[in-house]
Parts: sequence; C-alpha cells; structure tokens
Amino acid sequence: MDTNHPGSAGGRGGLGSIFGGGPPGYSHSDLAGVPLTGMSPLSPYLNVDPMYLVQDTDEFILPTGANKTRGRFELAFFTIGGCCISGAAFGALNGLKLGFKETQNMPWSKPKNVQILNMVTRQGALWANTLGSLALLYSAFGVIVEKTRGAEDDLNTIAAGTMTGMLYKSTGGLRGVARGGLAGLALASTFALYNNWEHIKGSSSQVSL
Repeated sequence: MDTNHPGSAGGRGGLGSIFGGGPPGYSHSDLAGVPLTGMSPLSPYLNVDPMYLVQDTDEFILPTGANKTRGRFELAFFTIGGCCISGAAFGALNGLKLGFKETQNMPWSKPKNVQILNMVTRQGALWANTLGSLALLYSAFGVIVEKTRGAEDDLNTIAAGTMTGMLYKSTGGLRGVARGGLAGLALASTFALYNNWEHIKGSSSQVSL
C-alpha cells in the first residue's frame, strides 16, 4: 500500500493532517510553507493559532468618523418610543383602576365592561400622548443644544429638560413657564446626578483619602 498517496492515513492529505497529525518528521511549521517561529503553538485539533482567538478589543465595525457611543439623535427614537409605551401601560392600569371605581355600584354586565374598556383606552391614549410629547420636545431640544454647543455632556441634559418644561407649560402664562422650567430643571438635574453618582462617589472617596 502506498503510504504517500493523498488519501492514505499516513499521507499529508489524509485524516492525520486534518486533525493536526502527520507522518514522522512533519511539523506544524510546515503548514502552507509559512514558518511560525516566535508564535504560539498551533492547536492540535484545529490547526489554528490560539493567539488569534483572544480579542482584547470590542469586536464591532464602526462607520468612518462614527463614535462608539450613540448620540442624542440616535437615542431620540428609543426615548420617544419608550415613553409612549410606558405612558400607555401606566394609563391602561390607571384607567382600569378608575373604571372599577366608577362602576363599583353597577352589576357585572356588558355596559359595565364597555365603560371600563373605554376608560382604559382613554387613559392609555392620554398618558401615551403626554409622555410621548414630552419625550419629543426633550429629544429635539437635546439635539439642538448638542449641535449648538458642539459637545455632549450633562449640561445638555439639564438645558433640554428645563426648556421642555418651559415650553410644555407655556400656555399657563409666565407663572406656568416658570413652574414648568423649575420642574424640568429638577427632573433633569436628578437624572444627571443619577448618571454620575458612581463618579461622584469615587471622587469623594479619593478626596477623603
């Protein structure tokens, strides 16, 4: 039997070479005629250098000039959609509660079911519209402030929240604008403080040491 035949078990093209084996005197450095001096030894099962399987960096491709973090414009869609869904869910639960409260003296019948369902849909649509409008205004102001300043930080969040509250309550006159601005400022400042809480704790601990 010819042991040099490509299909034989002892040949270079046989099963031995597939799983890292081979005839006597055959080494992995002969693979594809490329010397592997100074590199990690090849896996005897896959003929793959293990050093290429270890990745220390993030394995994703970004477009040219793009940032690793999403900007306010990209996050606007998630913010608006999330607020609409959250508002609809909260409104539906609130409507269900109000529906049972208003129909507690009515016997269980079709008119009672219809009234409860109407209250659920009405409250769900109301809260979804309210939170969605606020999210839309906040996202629009955030993008405008970011493009105007040319920077992305917590100051944009605070400014966007304040202007959102002022515009949303602008129909109530100057007093309504002031109240809306203060409410937006408080909420945006709380959100910015929450996002930087770990950094603030780390800075305070370093100062105390």
